[in-house]
Amino acid sequence: MLQFNSKKMLLQFLEEDIGKGDITSSLLPKRKITARIISRENAIVAGVKYVKEIFMLKGCIVKILKKDGSSVKPNQTIINITGEAAKILTCERTALNLLTRMSGIATQTNSLVKKIPDKKTKLYATRKTAPGLRIFDKEAVEIGGGKKHRMKLDEMVMIKDNHIAVSGSLLSLIKNAKRKYQKFEVEVENAEDAILAAKEGATIIMLDNFSPNQIRKTIQMLKKQKLRDKVKVEASGGISSKNISKYGSTGVDIISVGSITNSVKGIDMSLEI
Repeated sequence: MLQFNSKKMLLQFLEEDIGKGDITSSLLPKRKITARIISRENAIVAGVKYVKEIFMLKGCIVKILKKDGSSVKPNQTIINITGEAAKILTCERTALNLLTRMSGIATQTNSLVKKIPDKKTKLYATRKTAPGLRIFDKEAVEIGGGKKHRMKLDEMVMIKDNHIAVSGSLLSLIKNAKRKYQKFEVEVENAEDAILAAKEGATIIMLDNFSPNQIRKTIQMLKKQKLRDKVKVEASGGISSKNISKYGSTGVDIISVGSITNSVKGIDMSLEI
């Protein structure tokens, strides 16, 4: 079962595209057709269940041939759709927009996950998502083999540089967080603050823009003070497909990468009648 009101959101997506009506498709004769959605390139498919729901909202019959998480090659069929021509064409762009974006995120995520040598290290998404699409973006990350991390600001305290700049004291912020919450994350820019955060009970320490060597040294410092097992260590900032394997061999628990959702390249897919 879908865990949110997908029908309402997908109807909003359709309304955004259709406006008062698809005036071009209204010129077509009323006839039933069969169409298929195919991939033009290698990809990990994501968003199929939502595409099915979009077409079903207009009374079409949908058969899924490639489930979410499946690998596809060029010219492979993902979905077959049967229904009135006008209704299928009215849904075409909304369905493809969501499917190509989600599949792009899943494919990029999967590619990065495969480059991480230590399988104990997990790839996490960030909140760098398209407004209105976070649920879909984060789900695509999960389909690709990554983790969602925070969906909303109310899920967990994450103390970052701007919070510290306003407060003026990392320690006071940590103490405030510890009084109210059992779990909290702290972003740090040097090893000394990482040690401080660990000593004060941080659940996760985000090492922001640390090099792989700096991360290794910081983890060794945590081990010497018997703090390593008390916290999860996250690497973030400047991590890409070119260097993720180096970060993935440092011993961190988490690697967070914003580009998998904020700089996604959609997969080339098309609907053919």
